[in-house]
Amino acid sequence: MSSPTYVLGSSPRELSRLSLQAQIIRPVTERLLRQLGIKEGLRVLDLGCGAGDVSMLAAEMVGPTGAVFGIDQSAEAVAKAKDRARDEGFHQISFYVSSVEEFSCLEPFDVVIGRYVLIHQPSPSDFLRAARQFVRPGGAIAFHEVSCHHELYSLPRAPLFQRMAKLLKIGCSAFPSYDAAGRLLEYFTMADLPHPELFAEMPVGGGLDSPLYAWMAETIGSLMPLLIKQGVTSEEEISIDTLEERLRSQVVKMRSQLVCPLQVCAWARLDGSGDQGSEERERSGIAQVNLAYA
Repeated sequence: MSSPTYVLGSSPRELSRLSLQAQIIRPVTERLLRQLGIKEGLRVLDLGCGAGDVSMLAAEMVGPTGAVFGIDQSAEAVAKAKDRARDEGFHQISFYVSSVEEFSCLEPFDVVIGRYVLIHQPSPSDFLRAARQFVRPGGAIAFHEVSCHHELYSLPRAPLFQRMAKLLKIGCSAFPSYDAAGRLLEYFTMADLPHPELFAEMPVGGGLDSPLYAWMAETIGSLMPLLIKQGVTSEEEISIDTLEERLRSQVVKMRSQLVCPLQVCAWARLDGSGDQGSEERERSGIAQVNLAYA
């Protein structure tokens, strides 16, 4: 399997953007972890850990008697994650620079999780197949992905937000599997995993203090070199240094409500029996999809 290229890079500004993003979507990932039955003493593997936000969330839940391992192919991201975990006193977390194919561990994990990982894989089903080897019998594999193929919108429609939403969709289309959030059931099945449980939540906001303006502006900033290279915008149009404030000013003035990317989560538990019990679930159609608004 070829190593994926992370389009957004790993600059200090991008790592800071990841931390901002993590604050916004943390409740979704926390809901996923709680539905997996995360508790004290468990072992968790965080794939594509980035700056360590999911790893630290898991560490809060497994406590000092548990263990969390985070892996990422970016040395810069892993260094940042190590510093943050040390500063926060999370001694039960270990971070490694590694791909899922190269990583090895003698003891399996109760939970293997990835957030915003499959969208960057040329073959998500191959990635899932590689990841499942780390799950113990009875353990769970789970992914939280962002829907890059749905429209972001504002009502009343704020022209600047709509323009940035269009650019965001164009930029994200460069991700190898930009529509992974809508294909999780397909990918789990192709990887011979059980029929997954599913739910989705959608960040909605507006008003003066919303973090959504910074999220949009910083993401556009990370995508800006790609967007300019594609010829769809310019530095002058984006004016990244003032974009966040211009978004806030226009949206607040128009009293707009913002609908941001859908967050889709899928997970399955491995029972070690071979067929994983998926056939019966597929026949009965049991795969609950709940849409909640944050």
